Amino acid sequence: MNEKLYYTAAEIAQMIGVGRTSAYVIVRQLNEELEAKGFLTVKGKIPKEYFNERYFGGVHLREVSA
Repeated sequence: MNEKLYYTAAEIAQMIGVGRTSAYVIVRQLNEELEAKGFLTVKGKIPKEYFNERYFGGVHLREVSA
């Protein structure tokens, strides 16, 4: 299992065209949502599946850029 399960704030910044500081704000907000649902989180990272669901409406990034 070599596929990464998380996006970093730097990857998110590049994907959506914002600065790293803005990406950290997004990651923090999404992690707070997950914590409120009882999930454990990793600071500065967000699960790919959750990010795609919340930011792109469940559409994978490959489908958005196609």
